[in-house]
Amino acid sequence: MTLIDQGHTIPLGELAKHRQNAWTKQLQYVAQNSAFYQRLWAGHTLPADLNDLAQLPLSDKSQLRLSQPQTPPFGDYLAAPPDRVARLHRTSGTTGQAMNLAMSARDCQITEIVGARAQSLAGLGAGMMVVHCLNYQMWMGGLTDHMTLERTGATVVPFGVGGTELLISTILETKITAISCTPSYPAVLEQVIADKFPHLSPRDLGLQLGLFGGEPGIDDPAFRNRLEQVWGLQPRNANYGVSDVFCNFASECPHDLSLHFVAHDVLYAELIDPDTSTPIPMTAGQRGELVLTHLERDCQPLVRFRTGDIIEITDTDICTCGCAGFRFRVIGRSDDMVVVRGLNMFPTMVAAVIASFDPLSGDYRITLDQPPPYDVLPVQAELARGIATPPPDLAHQIEAMFKKSLGATVRVTLVPHGTFPRTEGKTKRVIRTFQ
Repeated sequence: MTLIDQGHTIPLGELAKHRQNAWTKQLQYVAQNSAFYQRLWAGHTLPADLNDLAQLPLSDKSQLRLSQPQTPPFGDYLAAPPDRVARLHRTSGTTGQAMNLAMSARDCQITEIVGARAQSLAGLGAGMMVVHCLNYQMWMGGLTDHMTLERTGATVVPFGVGGTELLISTILETKITAISCTPSYPAVLEQVIADKFPHLSPRDLGLQLGLFGGEPGIDDPAFRNRLEQVWGLQPRNANYGVSDVFCNFASECPHDLSLHFVAHDVLYAELIDPDTSTPIPMTAGQRGELVLTHLERDCQPLVRFRTGDIIEITDTDICTCGCAGFRFRVIGRSDDMVVVRGLNMFPTMVAAVIASFDPLSGDYRITLDQPPPYDVLPVQAELARGIATPPPDLAHQIEAMFKKSLGATVRVTLVPHGTFPRTEGKTKRVIRTFQ
């Protein structure tokens, strides 16, 4: 393993030789052992220089989805012998067919170290106790994130999902001060506290740090402010990753709410235009689809893999926290984007408007019952607890705010509190019902 200790604090220029050496070995390894890339690269000159990586064709999730059923269980992009597979995970399947993920012992170790860098930047460390509330049932976010949390030096409580009443009691009894979960999970806890522990408020649990990931939402200022006010904790976007690539390779720090890329020594990042696939410079202010290449991976190495995530680079200078990786924010997923009269609309943009209205719970759904094009975006917005009869013009006020802030025409339907199920896992908010 050539991962560098504290590699995320070394300026990119000083890592150039290390990254080039890693690519030289990885290119040879993939070319010799991955039938998937042998086929994809047929007729292409393999670039010896990492800076020429854009000469290779892109790969994407749709190709992997075809590969696994044809060569089960891991696809023909498995580059290591099956007996080197130390761990099997499965993706959540939020954006389509669930995928089997194979990891060698070395893959696991690198993944955990990189993830620990991210969780440490977010504020977790020795002397703290964190309860981990993501699904342990094969999902990467369960066990693997647990291991990254442990590598920070913190005490980790492996709670998982379900048993919310027991979770609340456990937090109180053991003086847990941090929680790792999805951004939507606090709403589940609030509901259980109100129903089963009416003498308590969320603040009474004593949580000081929230490590959130697995779904969008935590970047919205109104949502973050509400978490701070209701729970009395510091919310952090601490768990950004792409399961097929790395479980977690970016997080916030206390100094900057942008995500910090912490894996430059083992992961090569590019930006492309999502429509034309044209490379885009990795400089502040640029926006495009994130493309990633493993510089270290045994089992399922990916090269120029399209993540589907649209990001904006916010800074490339070294942060006050010491992280030297570029900083970015996630605009949304290309497969969750809805084009309304030429405007690209992402769920995060809808969430920001919804969260600005106190009579709403903050939960919503975008249900599309026909294929594009769209002239109007249909949004169902859930009322807040205790709001049985909303102001008569609330829907129109929300629609007007969408028009003012986003320029889009939105049709808002208000639904009673509790209409949408509270989930302990990922919440899918763009629902396409047409075939």
